[in-house]
Parts: sequence; C-alpha cells; structure tokens
Amino acid sequence: MTTAAVSRPDSPLALVAHPSPDLYGSDWQLAETITGLLGAGYRVNVALPANGPLVGVLEGAGARVAVVPFTVLRKSLLTPRGLAGLAARATGEFARLRRLIKACRADLLLANTVTIPWWPLAGRAAGIPVLSHVHEAEDTQHLLVRAGLNAPLLAATRIVANSEAARRALLSAQPLLAGRTRVVHNGVAAPPQLPAPLRERDTDAPFRIAMVGRLSPRKGVDVLLEAVALLRDRGVNASLEVAGSIFPGYEWYEAELRQRAAAPDLAGHVDFLGYVHPTWPVLDGADAVVVPSRQEPFGNTAVEAMHAARPLVASSAQGLKEVVDDGVTGLLVPPDDPRALADALGRLAADPALAARLARQGAEAAQQRFSVQGYRAAMCAVVGDLLAA
Repeated sequence: MTTAAVSRPDSPLALVAHPSPDLYGSDWQLAETITGLLGAGYRVNVALPANGPLVGVLEGAGARVAVVPFTVLRKSLLTPRGLAGLAARATGEFARLRRLIKACRADLLLANTVTIPWWPLAGRAAGIPVLSHVHEAEDTQHLLVRAGLNAPLLAATRIVANSEAARRALLSAQPLLAGRTRVVHNGVAAPPQLPAPLRERDTDAPFRIAMVGRLSPRKGVDVLLEAVALLRDRGVNASLEVAGSIFPGYEWYEAELRQRAAAPDLAGHVDFLGYVHPTWPVLDGADAVVVPSRQEPFGNTAVEAMHAARPLVASSAQGLKEVVDDGVTGLLVPPDDPRALADALGRLAADPALAARLARQGAEAAQQRFSVQGYRAAMCAVVGDLLAA
C-alpha cells in the first residue's frame, strides 16, 4: 500500500479506533480506508486494543499506531454477568477515551465496527464528528438485544455500512439511523500480478477446493467438510485446503473440524493451513473456491476468489448476494446446506467450460465493482463531507 500525498502538520487529523490487531476482512478493509485517507493528505492516528500484525501494516502505510486498552464486545460479554460488568466499567472508560480524543486534538473520529461501543459516545462528547463504519449484519439475536448493541451508533454523525444487508440489519434495530447511513461496498485488492490461468482438467481429474476465512461456525467450515464428503461419496476425487485460524475461545470448533476431517471418508483429503498471508498461492492452486458462510455482511474472500479468476461457490447469505451474481460471476447456494453445496461443486467439477466462464466473468466484475481505488475515493468523500459540514 502506498500513499499519493504527503500530510502536513496542519492537515486534518483522523483518529481511528479498531477492535482487532489481526489481518482478516475488516482489518484489511481498515488498512484500505487509512491508505486512502493518507493518500488524500490527512494525518491518521490509530488506537488498537492489543499488539498484532495489523500494527506493522498500518505503520508501513504511514499511520501512527498506539496500543490502548479498551472494551471490545465479544459473545462472552453478552450474558447477564458480562453486561453487568460492562455497565460497571462504562463511566470510567467513557471518560478515559474522551480525554484521549481531546488530548490528541483529532478533527474526526472513525470508529470501525459496532463492537467498540464507547468510542462514538466519547467522540461526540469530545466535540468532534464521528464516522462509524459498520461491518456487521447481525440479525439473529432478539430485537431488544440488537437495539441495545447498536444504540451507541446514535451518537455517530454519519454511518457507513459495507453492504445493503448490513444497512438493513442495522436499521431494523435502530430505524432512527436511516437518514445518516449509507452503503459503501468494500474495495478488495487484486493480486500483485496476473493470476495463473485456471488449470485445464479432465472431469475425472482431482478436484482441488479452497476456502479462506476464520475457523468459526458463522463461516460454515463444517458445512463445507460435509459437502466435500458428499462429493467424494459420489466419486469426485475432491480435496480441500482451508486457510484460516480461530478467534480465541473457539478452540472447540477447530477441534471438531479436525475430528471430522480425520474420519474415514475425509482422512488425507483436508488440509488446515492455519493463517496464511498472502492467500494468492492458495487460490492459484484451486480448481474452485468456496465461501460457505452462514452469515456474511459482505465477503472479502469472495471478491478475492473473483480477482484470482477462480470459479466461486458461495452461500446466499446476506451481503454475499450483493457480491455474487448467481450463474454469472459464481454460483449461489442456500446457507447451511451441504447437499446443495456439493451439487454446485459437482457442477464445476463436471463442467470445466462453466468453471472457466464463471472465473473469467467473476474477475471482470471484481475489477469493475470492488476496486480499492473506488473504495478509497468513496470513504475520503464521506470524511471530507463530515469535516466540511
């Protein structure tokens, strides 16, 4: 990532708060946002709750990064005891963040994701405009719970949602936010060089499947394992590579996945690669890429598969329906349906011409609709409008 402009000491300062030091979808999207702001001449300071690989990426782009302890909402907090503890700490944390914001003399606060509830409130209390970037499309919890989780966004001056699905989920819980919420689809970087051509294969040749993403129930890795088992039972010589790791606390899920992959019908045909970056070599080696999510606000990994010119099968969950044009740039299947997923993969294995057509059209669509240049320009326009208001 490079910047196109040099910030001056009197350039507007954007303070960015982000809940994770990792390098997954929303983390890389934050890096694109910050690269765009720096390229437009803004100064950028970033607050993270812990050290991690994102720090080096952001500092390399030109941002200043500080590790500052603050509350990040996790499922473990969504219990009576967890919520009680959260409420007990709220006043002190709110005051501390407000002091921090005022001390760094920020001109604008960007609160990235809804999982850092006290930042928007502290930003408005500090007297600066607040832009909240919503990457979530939570629509399964009780409406009262969702309304409470999204209530801090009422303090935001403007909200950007990364998909129409995320916007709908937000407004179903907090309809008062409709007038200040707009959609900016993610921009996903293309590979640094042209992708390797899709491998020509006979219909009975080995069929290599790849998935990139967190090992989490929401990502549907277990669904994909069952689909691969069904494919193999139907005589397709299918294998799977999974590139991704867990959030702390999901060790149980990884253990279940590995146990399933060791069963006789899959043993020796599933590789868990752990966290991989860059993922282009994994995608290059695939005959098909799968995004089997049960919930997916946008789906950066789907766009990456399209950029890599690999035929894509994705679940028709939330924002993935905005990314994939079924039958044109990929195949959509119902979420949580191993049989439908196996059927779609079987179509690609049996029809190389279909696979090649979807791969080609997907690559063209990714370049046109989800470029990082267009995304950076859109986010800078939002920030510019806020500062000019």
